[in-house]
This record gives sequence, structure tokens and C-alpha cells, in this order.
Amino acid sequence: MPGRRRRTASRSTTTSRRTTKPAANRTKKPIADLPSAGAGERVWVLAVPFRAPAPGAVWRADLQAHVWVGAELPPELAPYDPPPYSFERFLEDELNDKPRALPLARPMTPRDQQCDGADVVAAHAAAGGRVFLLGDDPGVGKTGTAILAVKAIAEQRDVRTVLVVADRPAAITIPHWTRSIAGFGDGDIRWCVTTWDRLAKVSKLTFDVVVADEAHMVRHTTTQRWKHWKAVSGAGKVKDAPFVLAATATPAHTPLELPYLAPEFAHRHAESVREWADLPKKLDAHGFHVERGRYGWQWTEDADERRADLGRLQGWLADAEPPATLHRPAPWGPVSVTGTPVALTPAERAAYESEWSEFRAEMQLARRARQSAKGRAALMRFRQKAGLIRVQATVDWVKAQVEAERQVAVSVEFVETAADPIREALLDSGIAVAGIYGGVGRDLGDPEAERLRFQRGEAAVCVFTVTASISLHAGETLPDGRSASVLPRVGLFHQPRFSGIQARQVTGRTHRDGQVSPWRIAFAEDTVEEQVARVMVERLAVSGSAAGADTSSLREIAELLDADWLPGTALTGE
Repeated sequence: MPGRRRRTASRSTTTSRRTTKPAANRTKKPIADLPSAGAGERVWVLAVPFRAPAPGAVWRADLQAHVWVGAELPPELAPYDPPPYSFERFLEDELNDKPRALPLARPMTPRDQQCDGADVVAAHAAAGGRVFLLGDDPGVGKTGTAILAVKAIAEQRDVRTVLVVADRPAAITIPHWTRSIAGFGDGDIRWCVTTWDRLAKVSKLTFDVVVADEAHMVRHTTTQRWKHWKAVSGAGKVKDAPFVLAATATPAHTPLELPYLAPEFAHRHAESVREWADLPKKLDAHGFHVERGRYGWQWTEDADERRADLGRLQGWLADAEPPATLHRPAPWGPVSVTGTPVALTPAERAAYESEWSEFRAEMQLARRARQSAKGRAALMRFRQKAGLIRVQATVDWVKAQVEAERQVAVSVEFVETAADPIREALLDSGIAVAGIYGGVGRDLGDPEAERLRFQRGEAAVCVFTVTASISLHAGETLPDGRSASVLPRVGLFHQPRFSGIQARQVTGRTHRDGQVSPWRIAFAEDTVEEQVARVMVERLAVSGSAAGADTSSLREIAELLDADWLPGTALTGE
């Protein structure tokens, strides 16, 4: 757009933050008996896992967090020091006169498409809109668009605090958002990032802007989650309600699943918010094909009516001036591969560091003795144990994707420490899983039978070790002439692949034949896995499956693991 001032991700300083700008005509509500710090002290709000020992810290039910007061955290409480932008850090800033300095952030450069999207959202907010629906396809960059939009809105009005509600699992989604906020720049705004499952913790707090990632998580109004959502989003308020940016690539199958957009529909029709509190009833009054059934309001059975009414409802948002929604499809092209950091618990962190120390010692001994067999074995053991530590995070992420009505392809390299525990945990939770890996002694069918179970939608998840020669993409024509399920596919590398060529082959199992399928690489945050994953993502982004790039990336990874003295096959398994 000509003449537009481009927003950047830079920050005036990477080690400190300016004093948060005061909220105009607003005062913080006093809370009785809040903890306070003396001279030279600080109130520390801690992220203590359930039933974990926290000597000296006090549980505050009114804050829903553990608190410790002192100059510095003692060593036994240091593992519970929360990261920036987390719920606990947000509370801590509320309880102290000055927020803590922020760590150095790795800058992220916004794409033009993200800046353009932010401008559309900001224009809607400037026109007095209540809710904006950001419905871009996966991979277009909704996270960056949302962050830039919030900062643009802050240039129009006073924005002191922002709530981001992310999908599960927290160990993956919260680090993703906090890194993105730091990378794009927080705009000197106080951000609080939580998940839908933890919404109750923030339901009594007040925010100026609320970002609802995977907003379809509040499509049902009979749940506790909806009750807490109403509280934080101001869905029933006429005044002093926050601006809501709802982001989801799958907003609804029917208009009945869009209650979080009711305030915007009211604004669109110049009607009161209270009139739209019962969305189905109001849609019925506007001539939509809804009816009262045995268990309340329901959608009529006619598919054409559903499509027509959804189109009409989308028109209410898209045809507004300025528009209240934005959807940009992901064009067919290179697969989107992004890193997915997993925040380890204190116990997991201790186990990981122990395994890393043991691996380094074994590798150095093998290197000095030039015993490549021992070096290979040490490398394999470390990768297996590191992956095993992250199994639960992978299971939680997969479950969230299935609930969002996606089919999930999980690429693993090891059976007993990855494929088996992931599959068994998902089966125990009631999710059908196809397994394409060594089936000796396991209740698995032959690979083709398992593949077809996934393709027909009989299994929501496929866990596999192969890198090529199978098709898992949506809409495939199956051997019997029928089509595979059309549910969107998402992929996850449980372990970062060392070979870029192998990784490209793996992503091609779902991202093929015109079907777009984003992939993620899981890694333990702040470990060597993160550095390996970064190399992998960068190589795939710039060079695809070029052999020369694959060789250079293998060399870089080998140096990170002190394995550059081993043959390349030690990394690729070939």
C-alpha cells in the first residue's frame, strides 16, 4: 500500500523495557492482602508444576499461583521462574513497581502479507469494530499478523494489556507465541499468553485486546470454557469491552458454532449486544435455517441450505466497510516447515541435561579412541532418550489437532522410544492410530492396510518411520476407486531429521498432488535439538532437497553434536 508506514520487529533495547504506558482514565482494581516486597526485594510469581515441591513459596488461591518474596530466587525455586509473557510473569509485573528486564530476543522480520493483514485488522478496529475474524489458511502467518495488528491498534487507542489464548498443549503453543511476540517486538505492551484449558486463571483479569488463537475452541456455549471466555472477551458487555481478534483456519461447519462473533454481528446490524446473546435465536429471526430440536437449537439437514447460510454469514463480515474478516488461501507451493519448541518441565529438563552430559562424555571417549561403533551407539542412545522425554508433549499436540478436526501424520525414527509410546498413549485416550513401522509382536496390520485405515479416515493419526513410497494426502484416489478423506492433514517430526533430503521426502507424504500440508519439527527448547531443528528448517527453506545443501547441513549438525569425525551415515541411518 503506497505511503504506508511499515512496522518492524525491532526494539529500542533488547535487555530492558520502557515503563509501560499508563491506561487513560483507568485504575487497577485493589485486591485485598496482596503480597508486597520490602526494600531491595521483589515479589516473584512462580510456575510450579502440580504437586512439585516449592520450599518457601506460598500458594495464593486468589492469584492461582505460588508466590515468593525476596531479592533473588533461591536455587531450589529457580526452575520455576516463568518465561516472559507467561501468565505468572504477567501477574508478577502487576505486583511489582517495575517489570523485569527482557532477555535478548531473536528478531523476526514480518512478511508483507502479514503487514497487509495487520492493516486490515487495524482499520476494522479504528472503525469501532468489536471482533475481527482472521481466517487465513495454515502457513500464511496468522501469529505474526495478529501481533502486528495488536501493535497497530495500540497506535490508535490506549492498549496496556493483551491476552493471547492459544491452543493446547501448553508446552508447545505458549513457547511459540512468546517467541513470536519477542521476535516481532512487544510494542511496550504487557502480554499474557495462556491456553484454553487455563482460561479460568485469567477470567478475573482485565485486558484491552484479546487474541483468540484457534477460536473455534469456543464454539459451544454450554461449557465452562465459554463462561470464562465471556468474562475475558466481554462478549456480553456494552461498554469497556476489549477488542477481540479471533484467529482460526476452521471457523465453523455451521453458523451455530460462531457465538464468539455475536458482538460483531450486533455491531454490523446496529443492534444491542444483549439482543445477540442467544445467537441461534437471533439467526432464526434473520431467516437462517436453524430449528429447535430435542437437545436445543440445531442446524437443518439440508447441505445446500447450510452452505448458503454460511456464505451469507461470511458476507456480513466480509462485505462490511472496512471488512471484519480476512481469509487468504495458501497457494500450492513449497511445504511450510516450522520449528515447534517444547518447554520441558523441571524434571524433564534435569533428565535431558543428564542424558546430554552422559552423551558428551561417551562421545569424547569414543572419539579419542577412534571407536566409530561406540560413537554411533552413543548418538543413537541420546536421540532415543531425548525423544522419549518429549513423548507426552507430542501426544498432547496430536490430540489437540484431532480435536480441531485434522488428521495427523507423525514421523518418527525410533520404534520403542517413540512410535510405540506415542501410539499407545493415543490409543489409551480413545484415538484410533495407524502404525506404519516394525510390527513384530505388535497388533499392527500390514503397512498398506494401515495406510488405508488412515486414508479412509478410520484412524485419525498415522505414526510412521518410512520416508518415502507412501501417500497420506487428502483426497487421494484409493485402489478401490473411492477418495481418501478430505480432512486437512498436518505433519509432525517427533525428532528433527538430520538429512534434509529425507525430511523433504517425509513432508511429501502429505504435501502432494495439490494438497497443502504444513509440517512442524518438535524439539526441546534451549537444547542442542533446537540448534539442529533450526539448521533443518533453514536448509529446507532455501534449498529444498538439493544434495549439496543436504551435505552442508549434515556437516553443521555433526559439529553441533561433536560427531563430525563419524561417517555421514551415522547421522542419516543409511
